[in-house]
Amino acid sequence: MTINSSLQMQHTLKNAINCSGVGVHSGHKVTLKLHPAAPDTGIVFHRTDIAGRGAVIPATWENAIETPLCTTLVQGDVKIATIEHLMSALVGMGVDNCRIEINSDEVPVMDGSAAPFLFLIECAGLQQQDAPRKAIRILKEIRDVEESRFATLSAADDNAPDAYTASFEIDFDSSAIGRQELFLHVTPHHYKREVSRARTFGFLHEVEQLRKMGLARGGSLDNAVVISGDEVMNEGGLRYSNEFVRHKVLDSVGDLYLAGHQIVGHYHGHKSGHAQTLRLLRKLFADETAWEWTTLSAELLKAPKIGKAESAPVKELEVA
Repeated sequence: MTINSSLQMQHTLKNAINCSGVGVHSGHKVTLKLHPAAPDTGIVFHRTDIAGRGAVIPATWENAIETPLCTTLVQGDVKIATIEHLMSALVGMGVDNCRIEINSDEVPVMDGSAAPFLFLIECAGLQQQDAPRKAIRILKEIRDVEESRFATLSAADDNAPDAYTASFEIDFDSSAIGRQELFLHVTPHHYKREVSRARTFGFLHEVEQLRKMGLARGGSLDNAVVISGDEVMNEGGLRYSNEFVRHKVLDSVGDLYLAGHQIVGHYHGHKSGHAQTLRLLRKLFADETAWEWTTLSAELLKAPKIGKAESAPVKELEVA
């Protein structure tokens, strides 16, 4: 089989690798194992604690449901929750095909960021496969609006037609967060450097209510940034000065990988969350004129030099 060497090829893991942790909402101890997978497999989860075909769930928008605090896959009565950080690490590091074995109903939260999963991917190594990488090119703007929140997908900048970029804005009353914005070129280098270590976050006053709802049972200062009033409670402080918006970009990139392939285009979120990103994908695929298949070139791994980044630059990394 002869393939143009300028094409970006699909990748899977060189070796299987596993980890253990706790589910942030369930509090259950979980073992997770990442396996190599054949070309065009995509990302597939396999519940090893449940027998039957329903225990295998492809990580696509068709199998996802709207949940406010995490991203959840469902097939029949089988579910796998809080997949967003792992999905983010996989797409951020260019993994097209992976089979994920898990022995519980929730992906372990680890330290609340994508960094532990990125570390697993790097330890396992990447294997180039004999098939070109496909992507979904956005052709026109798709928008989902909900009161003061909105999210959009739009075509890539004319100066960088094969780029995948994402931006986000948040605005909280707490002075510990305030208003923050970030623009990211979604390439392995920029993903690792700019957002991979950003942790999930929440407010102390919300914890008791969440636990009454059966959520956040595994949450702690070891796997989340917790804000009390206007203060960050974590002893080590923040990993980035604007860690909160960086985590929102991390989440969004993971949720958008439910498209089944990497996106060529621009995503923008304004105070949006997991459920809204899923609705955005549903709207995208409901409109056949809004997207098309494309085959990626190796140039996609390089960040654009000009374009949208000029109007919303990524600030230099600041580690507290």
